[in-house]
Amino acid sequence: MKIMQLTKTDFIQYLDCPNSLWLLKNKPEVFEEYKGEKSLFLEKLIREGYEVEEYVMKMFSTQTDLENIPIDQIKEKLSIPGYYSQATLITEEGLFARLDLVEVHDDLSISIYEVKSSTSVKTDSKHNHLKDICFQKYIAEQSGYMVRDVYHIHLNKEFIKNGEIDPFELIEKEEVNELVADIYDQTVTEIQSALALINKKEINENLCTCLDKTRSNHCDTFNYFNKDIPERSIYELQRISAKKVRELNDMTILKITDIPDDYKLSDYQVLQKQTVIDNDPLIDSVNIQSTLNKLVFPLYFFDYETLPNAVPQVNGYGPHGQVPVQYSLHVLQENGDMEHFEYLSKNLEFPEKLLAHMREHIGPTGHMISWYASFETSRNKEMARLYPEYADFLQDINTRTFDLMDIFKKDYIDARFEGSNSIKKVQPILVPNLSYKELEVQSGTMAVDSAERLYKMTNPEKIAKLRKDMFEYCKLDTLAMVEIYKHLKEV
Repeated sequence: MKIMQLTKTDFIQYLDCPNSLWLLKNKPEVFEEYKGEKSLFLEKLIREGYEVEEYVMKMFSTQTDLENIPIDQIKEKLSIPGYYSQATLITEEGLFARLDLVEVHDDLSISIYEVKSSTSVKTDSKHNHLKDICFQKYIAEQSGYMVRDVYHIHLNKEFIKNGEIDPFELIEKEEVNELVADIYDQTVTEIQSALALINKKEINENLCTCLDKTRSNHCDTFNYFNKDIPERSIYELQRISAKKVRELNDMTILKITDIPDDYKLSDYQVLQKQTVIDNDPLIDSVNIQSTLNKLVFPLYFFDYETLPNAVPQVNGYGPHGQVPVQYSLHVLQENGDMEHFEYLSKNLEFPEKLLAHMREHIGPTGHMISWYASFETSRNKEMARLYPEYADFLQDINTRTFDLMDIFKKDYIDARFEGSNSIKKVQPILVPNLSYKELEVQSGTMAVDSAERLYKMTNPEKIAKLRKDMFEYCKLDTLAMVEIYKHLKEV
């Protein structure tokens, strides 16, 4: 029987959900069918890692690249002191790793340098950096090397781009020997368990460990493994904790309506449960009208799309800084007349042209309407600091900003929103005539991915097509707000 390989990426997926990894390895076509935005997120992390590696290699300019060296020659190469990048290690039991950077010392012991696109050592389930390093240390030891030190290389969170990037200012190196030692034995046991699992011919495909996790931590294939999850399940309760998910599962309660009346829920969750029982939304019409009547016309329904690069590409921004590259603006007059304005930067640059375009179409009076407005106001504060000429304009529109999402935190609760205040959940229920499903770009994650691709394209036709898709997505975001506002005015 052919032994399946286990990479460090596979191992991190195993830690997140063992059954999901088994499905990827044994039924890849099924996994692909369920693959969602979490996979898109992981792909972005990988791309960002490559970007950071380019600068790390400039710091270790004497390193030798082993990426294209045959596996059977790696041992010979690593028998000479020095720095080596992309050394591939494979064990007989099926472990596979390509080490970002290895230092071979005079006594032929080695130090491992793991490169990440983060600004610190992360240990959450999405990243598990220390487990990642443990995996590499273990495979190195299994390959016959004595590991002296392990390092985590990441971005300097204090770095701000100002012209050409100095890698020694951008990159930080952190020795993590003790942190790795604390979890090493446990991790080795987990690696062996992962190897055993992926080589099983069969597993129980009717559940996975994500059953005891909150919805945001479910694996991509949760719906495949847990087909019996009912509609209006406990996972839809807003901000439910993993502890309460486990408690309810232990009580064999999956339906919101089956939760006992004496079980402790938050005030919002109690109201949410009531909407499920009544099969009717809870709407405080008086409060909603009172809130909306305070808004001053014209109303500017506004949304940014941004590009967060791990390695900053625009002066004034640091690692993962959110650079506004696009906006959509629907301007609604009190008499019902409406105009739409939009802008998408042709190049990845400081958004001065975007700001100039905004200032042409946003007047001195009238409320700015956003959804999750803290995102827009934060970008405005950042740009105000970076470009003082627009500071007064940006500060002014921030003082006039109203978050339409706030109404759905207390005055409009509907079980069909599935415990979310996201516009992607509210819009299909209140204004079903609009749909993101018909668009090429359908979500914020896809919008970021599109922007990243846009500024690397050279084909004029592909650029024009992608710009059109991005315009349609951003326009629908603000049009959806307009239509939700109109719906609220009638409740």
